[in-house]
Amino acid sequence: MDYRISGEIAQQVEIHPQQGDAFWCSRGSLMAFTDGIYWTLKVPGGVGGAVRRSLSGEGIALTRVEARKPDQKLLLASSQPGHIAVWDLADGPVVTTRGSFLAAWGEDVDISVTVARRAGAALFGGAGLFLQQVSGKGTVLIHGSGDFSEQLLAPGEEILVSTGHLAAFGGSIDYDIRGVSGCRKMLFGGEGLFMTSLRGPGRVLLQTLKRGRLGTQAPQ
Repeated sequence: MDYRISGEIAQQVEIHPQQGDAFWCSRGSLMAFTDGIYWTLKVPGGVGGAVRRSLSGEGIALTRVEARKPDQKLLLASSQPGHIAVWDLADGPVVTTRGSFLAAWGEDVDISVTVARRAGAALFGGAGLFLQQVSGKGTVLIHGSGDFSEQLLAPGEEILVSTGHLAAFGGSIDYDIRGVSGCRKMLFGGEGLFMTSLRGPGRVLLQTLKRGRLGTQAPQ
């Protein structure tokens, strides 16, 4: 599928699907489209998927887009200023945090909800117990608030991330939490009681602005 990402402060993506092409995008991301584009709200994974998605904070349904005429065009954008990153699923599944998923297409793309591996991360890590995972063969577009900082972690390499700055990470990443030491840090540091711990190997996408910090994001 042909696409082009443009913009500086609040990036958009222009997609040119051919007749019969279909893909997923986040609710509220459709900015404009030609008359041969049909879209509807659909739940990945059926009824069981709906229950898990409601717990993930991503909303029950996603937008399912289909091109019913040749040579179509549509524009996608997020409701917050930021940038768009491309994730090739040939490099493995990607786990997206709330509000970071923008679109996905390809062969046998599966959008599911996975459970955080560790209880501490589930309760205090900021991303929650249920996380959205995209796998299969294809392309995923990820939106990050502000700018992206990409980290490639070697096996066993660990990075601590302030809550809200994590946009997405590879399925091979071990996700946990680490408590902030010292009373003054906890009370006045502005980072909360816990930091998110990510251990490689794998790719991590951080966002320089915490999601929702510039205003209220549109409901998903």
